[in-house]
Amino acid sequence: MSFQDKTVAFHTLGCKLNFSETSTIARLFQEKGFIKKDFSEAVDVYVINTCSVTENADKECKSIVKNALAKNPEAFIAVVGCYAQLKPEEISKIEGVDVVLGATEKFKLLNYINFSGKSTHTQIHNCEISEADFFVDSYSVGDRTRSFLKVQDGCDYSCTFCTIPLARGKSRSDTIENVIKNVNKIAATGVKEIVLTGVNIGDFGYGQNIDGDEKKRKEYNFLDLINEIDKTNNIERFRISSIEPNLLKDEIIEFVASSSHFVPHFHIPLQSGNNAVLKRMKRRYQRELYSDRILKIKNLMPDCCIGVDVIVGFPGETEEEFLDTYNFVNGLNVSYLHVFTYSERDNTEAIEMENPVPIVERKRRNKMLRILSAKKLRAFYETQKGKELSVIFEHENKNGFMFGFTQNYVKVKYPFDVNLCNTPITVTVGDFDEEGNMSCALKESVLA
Repeated sequence: MSFQDKTVAFHTLGCKLNFSETSTIARLFQEKGFIKKDFSEAVDVYVINTCSVTENADKECKSIVKNALAKNPEAFIAVVGCYAQLKPEEISKIEGVDVVLGATEKFKLLNYINFSGKSTHTQIHNCEISEADFFVDSYSVGDRTRSFLKVQDGCDYSCTFCTIPLARGKSRSDTIENVIKNVNKIAATGVKEIVLTGVNIGDFGYGQNIDGDEKKRKEYNFLDLINEIDKTNNIERFRISSIEPNLLKDEIIEFVASSSHFVPHFHIPLQSGNNAVLKRMKRRYQRELYSDRILKIKNLMPDCCIGVDVIVGFPGETEEEFLDTYNFVNGLNVSYLHVFTYSERDNTEAIEMENPVPIVERKRRNKMLRILSAKKLRAFYETQKGKELSVIFEHENKNGFMFGFTQNYVKVKYPFDVNLCNTPITVTVGDFDEEGNMSCALKESVLA
């Protein structure tokens, strides 16, 4: 079948890893002759890459499909990704969906497309998750100033609240050689910053034995990976996405502190600041280790930005346990929080636990931590006022201004100038505007 001049649009839900995979699928379409367009336009094929972490995934998916069909009632609709792996039958009941593809099949989407008219029967292709034992490399380009580069997939942890191992399978990694090859490909597109992504990137280097499920250690680990990446000189910045506190070793922190390319920014999941709750979650650390990681980072990199994931309303979480988390986080020298309200997930241990927290109470706790996050971020930004930092501005013109992030993840704004986009610029950080963004001034050498 010829796809020449057919049109396709993509909608991505969830994490940076999903964005990297959507971009890779999009390139496969373009190589076959498809023209990529915005999801708001009428196209021949709509692809929705789903997330298992997103709350109300079914409702969200229905809404996106409905909006797509409103643009073109005859469009071919494909729903892929984590939610498609976990709940294929549920998705197949959404009117207008033509195909549902799980963890391994999503990269073969082109094989399932046809334009013979809307079918009354939705195709479902999702393997047993144990079969998702191979690695497919992915990276995003063209959509953002930054590129998301997938280096690892899957997870061997058994956190009681999490469906990701069910949606993505066992932990497995790319090779260092292939990662470097992809870094060079991304650099050739003009991208200046790469974010390393994965489900559990600190586990990089583990993979399944070719002869079975038995785990064996490869010849390299995450520290080896970033050491090799740091030797490349065609990318200005590398940023590490979320990394587990028990896998964020001293050597990694020390390496980032001394690196000329890896930036001082970490995102470290905490989930709870109460040890009893951490134990019920089956997290692989207690809060004392977490605070040690923060102290180590701040001792070596005082201006480092540190983000934290926290879940509120986990089954059995008492008011005392929540306040323990609140006070623990409040006492940490961190920069911002991503706050998640616990929601029940099928086939997890947590869904069977006693004493669920009422929804209203979960929302109240979420609001408390989001207010704390805003205070933390403002306090961190205050420490950066007057400092000279490097920023890479994005191309979007927002009411006459452009925005960018410094190496330590401070968001700054400046009057739009296309000549300043996507290139490292030294600025002096100014004050807050009414929306909470930081103004900045260019160094005189930049203006000359």
